[in-house]
Amino acid sequence: MQSHVTKWGNSLGLRIPRVLADKIGIHAGTSVDVSLQDHRIVISKSYSLESLLDQVSPDNIHKEVQIGPSRGKESW
Repeated sequence: MQSHVTKWGNSLGLRIPRVLADKIGIHAGTSVDVSLQDHRIVISKSYSLESLLDQVSPDNIHKEVQIGPSRGKESW
């Protein structure tokens, strides 16, 4: 699928086709992460800490892990 880059002020804009936006659940106003990976621009949906924590339940929460005795001035 192709799209065109257009000038938008001092930046460039890219229209995301509706079919792709629907597949990853983004719409106007959705926060996204933009990164460069292997000479490709990657656009990913951003997740807030609040939305991620809303998915934690008693069934999927991790238990406390012991990694050894305290050292220095650690206090638990």
